[in-house]
Amino acid sequence: MKFKQLCMTIAALCACASASADIAGTKLAIVYDAGGKFDKSFNQSASEGVMRFTKETGVKVFEAQANYDTQAEQVLRALARKKLQLIVSIGFSQTQPVQKIAAEYPNTHFVIIDGNAEGKNVNSVLFKEQEGSYLVGVAAAMASKTKTLGFVGGMDIPLIRAFACGYVQGAKAILPNVQVLQNMVGTTSTAWNDPAKGGELARAQFDRGADVVFAVAGGSGMGALQMAKAKGKLAIGVDSNQNYLHPGTMLTSMVKHVDNATYEAFMKAQKGQFTPGITYEGLKEGGVDWALDKDNRMVVSSEMEKRVNQARADIISGKIKVVDYRTSGSCPQ
Repeated sequence: MKFKQLCMTIAALCACASASADIAGTKLAIVYDAGGKFDKSFNQSASEGVMRFTKETGVKVFEAQANYDTQAEQVLRALARKKLQLIVSIGFSQTQPVQKIAAEYPNTHFVIIDGNAEGKNVNSVLFKEQEGSYLVGVAAAMASKTKTLGFVGGMDIPLIRAFACGYVQGAKAILPNVQVLQNMVGTTSTAWNDPAKGGELARAQFDRGADVVFAVAGGSGMGALQMAKAKGKLAIGVDSNQNYLHPGTMLTSMVKHVDNATYEAFMKAQKGQFTPGITYEGLKEGGVDWALDKDNRMVVSSEMEKRVNQARADIISGKIKVVDYRTSGSCPQ
């Protein structure tokens, strides 16, 4: 295993080195996390922001991937040595590497999406996941016939607990006595890439009576969504709009606009703008939302749409205040 990881690290560094010509043509780079650019979720949303930026400006962005934490530090350092203007890092797992490398290269700007890193040359973009999760919790409770819902998380960390807590709050606003079964795939970064385990957890929840499952598990979530289709149950996607994956069994998706955050980071860099510190993205800011389109229209009633949109308006206005597990340390019962 150590040999395999070493090879992967060397491959990543060689990729950075051999791509010198490509990097020389741009001052911008993005580093995806272990989920990969084509995870149909968090990283893919970021890549869509990159494509949008390049299409509009004609400016290329160098793309790299860090498969684990130590590799992230090495890849970031290799890129920073090229004296880039901006490096965008995707995922909380890159938080510490970004903070360390940013301190070593104060003339390069860094944006960490979904993580909070300190530094005068670092902008941390955080989302109010609990707000979007509240909305899909409302939808799930209204769609449920068993009054039992499921939640499959990836890595057991406060961020994923925040998703679950928002989901529970939204569901309880509709069904005060609703039962929400919760399971996490694991406690390490491998928890994001185990669709078999994600499917097993979803199946166990369905067997216990759940008829809607919210999968917040990166690549592992693909297994949960597939299991919902196989069992004839409903599923809720996350980060990207995943409704298209299984039309008819996808109730909705809790969209996290990583694409917009990535696009805006590069656009600001193109204009010579950069603001260090923390940027929060919630419903009001357009950072999170729920997805309603042709692929899930058939399972979303007009009453459900009305209730979810009312909750959305109430959160934006401040009438509904959704508790953030990360700051409260607990979830309302």
